[in-house]
Amino acid sequence: MLTVETLKEFGADVETGLARCAGNEGLYLRLVNICVQELTANEMEAALSANDLEKAFEIAHRLKGGVSNLALTPIETPVCELTELLRHQTPGDYDALYAQLMQKTKELEELAQ
Repeated sequence: MLTVETLKEFGADVETGLARCAGNEGLYLRLVNICVQELTANEMEAALSANDLEKAFEIAHRLKGGVSNLALTPIETPVCELTELLRHQTPGDYDALYAQLMQKTKELEELAQ
């Protein structure tokens, strides 16, 4: 079950995330659960597989906003790196960054169960 304590153990900056939710722990945890659902929707995987870098950027940018606002630090790094590569359509190893993102997402998802 997802709690403030499990999020701290995961490495999230819970104090910052809670502050952005006006200290409302219930709201914060609901938003984190929604973010987990968004991260696991595999929309980005489909866009990357189709080599649709514009769509992949839009998805990554949206996810970056949610992850950053909720201060989910372990996920923030790979999603930010992926977003910037996609923003400029820079040649790079999108699959490796996506794999990192999904590994951290899986860890968070396991906490949410």
